[in-house]
Amino acid sequence: MISIHPEDQSERDNYKLLIGTIIPRPVAFVTTCSNQGIVNGAPFSYFNIVSSNPPMVSIAVQRPNGRLKDTARNIYDSKEFVVHIVDEDNVAAINKTAASLPPDESEIELAGLSQVDSVVIQVPGIKEAKVRMECRLVQAIPLGGTQEGMAGSDLFIGEVVMFHIDQSIYEDGRIDARELNAVSRLAGNNYAKIGDIFSIERPK
Repeated sequence: MISIHPEDQSERDNYKLLIGTIIPRPVAFVTTCSNQGIVNGAPFSYFNIVSSNPPMVSIAVQRPNGRLKDTARNIYDSKEFVVHIVDEDNVAAINKTAASLPPDESEIELAGLSQVDSVVIQVPGIKEAKVRMECRLVQAIPLGGTQEGMAGSDLFIGEVVMFHIDQSIYEDGRIDARELNAVSRLAGNNYAKIGDIFSIERPK
């Protein structure tokens, strides 16, 4: 067993250990809206469930060179965002939205994705996702960035105020994992499919 103290290596080396070992990670495609009305879209794999009562999800947005990304800035400003589950059908288009664009350009237009109005919030979603969740910001927590060489990040916790689920994956309140075909993030440029599904009965 190799033991490594994170303070003995660079932020990049710690990053490689984290994304290489915490796998697979679900991928969220997040849409936000700027004060100028530009709809921004970007994928994030620092993403998960926080609570089911009320339903809440979390997204961590890194700060490259200590600067806020468009997604983070827009969430701070509007307190709203839409989370979409990335699947095999839309991952190629959504990957294009990871490109670095100026704040006044929309990644959604670049990727050829189609906007769809939300019901409860002002931020639109995209039609190409089988699952989208309208979210209102509950808490935003700036993290790290206090030491030299640490860029920091912003952790956003949002309450889901509306679910939109494609009928093809939904039956009796449950989601068909095979029909959803969600993809997960590994390290580098690698993604993974669902693969084999197995069951283990939980102890009583």
